[in-house]
Amino acid sequence: MIDFRYHIVSLISVFLALAVGIILGAGPLEGSIGEQLTGQVDVLRTEKDELRVELDASHADLVASDAYVSASASTILSGTLTDRRVAVVQLGPVDDETYAAIEKQIKAAGATVSTRAQLASSWTAQDQADSRQSYAATLGDYLPEDADADGFDVTLARALVETLTGSDAAKPDAFSADATLIREILTSSELIDVIGDVSGPADVIVLLDSNASPVDGEDVPTSEDLEAAATIELTLAEAAQDGSEGAVVAGTSLSEGDLVSRVREDQARAGSISTVTDIDRIVGQVNLPLALAARVDGEVGHFGADENATALVPPAVTLAPVDRTPEETPAPDGTVQAPDAG
Repeated sequence: MIDFRYHIVSLISVFLALAVGIILGAGPLEGSIGEQLTGQVDVLRTEKDELRVELDASHADLVASDAYVSASASTILSGTLTDRRVAVVQLGPVDDETYAAIEKQIKAAGATVSTRAQLASSWTAQDQADSRQSYAATLGDYLPEDADADGFDVTLARALVETLTGSDAAKPDAFSADATLIREILTSSELIDVIGDVSGPADVIVLLDSNASPVDGEDVPTSEDLEAAATIELTLAEAAQDGSEGAVVAGTSLSEGDLVSRVREDQARAGSISTVTDIDRIVGQVNLPLALAARVDGEVGHFGADENATALVPPAVTLAPVDRTPEETPAPDGTVQAPDAG
C-alpha cells in the first residue's frame, strides 16, 4: 500500500531533477547547447543560400538557352516544311498563348496550319460509346472499303483524318466532297470543334495533348476512364500516321497516362509515331516542325530532354517539294479529261 512517505519521496525526486536541469542548463551545458544550435542554424542557412544561388544560375541558363533558340528559330526552321499544310488536333484544351507560339514556328518552317480542331470529351467518354458507334456506322459509308472493319472508334479516327487530309483529285487544293461532309457530321454531332477557318487538305498532322489544369468541380476521371481514353487516342495517332505524310504527337512534360508516354511505352507504336515534349517552351515548339519534316522523310524519333527520349533535337532533313498535280479524270465517253485549272 502506498503511504504518505512514498508521495514525499516522489515529490523530492521531481524537484531534485528539476533543480539539476536548471543548474546544468545555466552552467556547463549552456554554452555547448547554444553553440551547437547556432552552428546547425548557420549550416542550414548556408545550404539554403547555396541552393538559391544554384537555382538562380540554372534559371539564368534556361532563360539564356531559350533566348538563343528563339533568336535562331527562323534560321533553323527556314525551308523545313515549305508549302506543307499542317492540321493540328487538340486532344483537349490548349491555351491560346501556347498554340500561338506553336503556330508561329510552323509558319517559320514555311508551312501553314490548314485546320485546328479539338476533340470533345464525347470522343473518349465511355458513356458515349453507343452514340459514337451510331455516328461511325454513318461515316463508314464515306470511307474507303473496309475502313470500318476494325471497330467504331477506329472508324471515327479514320473519318477525322479523312476530313483533315482528303483532297479532290482534280483540285488538290480543295477538300473532297466526302471530306467536307464528314467534317459537317463530326461537328454537328459535337464530337469535334473546329477552331477558326479551314483552308485546305493537310499534308501532315499534329496531335497536341491538352495542357489545361483541371477545373474545380469537374469529375476526376477514374483509372478505367483514363485507360479507355488512352486506347482511343492511340488509335487516332495510328490513323493520323497512316492517313498523312507524317504525324507527330506533342505534349508538355510527361505525366502518367498522357499520350506521349503511351506512344513511347508501346514498342510497335514507338517505331512508327514520333513524339515531342516541352511544347510549352521554345525548344519544343522548334522541335515540332523539325520532327514533322523528319517523319515525312521516314525518320521516327522521340525528342526532348526526357529520360526516354531518343534525341534532344530531330535530325535536319531536306524534303522534296510538295506535289499537288491534279489527276486526270476519265470522261463519260472514255476519253481522258484534262484537270480543271480552276
